Amino acid sequence: MALRPPDERGVDASMDADNLYREEIITDRKVGTLRMMTPLKSDGTHDAARATLFIGEAQIMTQAGPLPINFEIEATTLADAVAKFGEAAKEGVERTVRELQELRRQQQSSIVVPGAGGMGGMGGMGGMGGMGGGKLQLP
Repeated sequence: MALRPPDERGVDASMDADNLYREEIITDRKVGTLRMMTPLKSDGTHDAARATLFIGEAQIMTQAGPLPINFEIEATTLADAVAKFGEAAKEGVERTVRELQELRRQQQSSIVVPGAGGMGGMGGMGGMGGMGGGKLQLP
């Protein structure tokens, strides 16, 4: 659950009555988990005007431990979602690996400059006119 940041009225924790789902968890206890999100009306009855959503969940092992992977599965029935789980999981893992590689590339492109606390001690240059310091960002 994500709450909106507080403003002058405080934290907004109200639910959207037009966007309710019943969540059911389905698993084979081997490969992963499916979350079947059934749309509901505010009175708790099934909302046939909206489609059931299927969210797949799996984990990949990394050097830092297990990394959860979440991915949507384009399906209309549970059987369809189960059949499409493997391909959707593969795409989800590939997407996550690309995102991790991009984060790693961004991290490697930043240069840390020694003496990040300002430019004092550099021949009287003080703070270099408030330039700040510590990291240079390369395009």
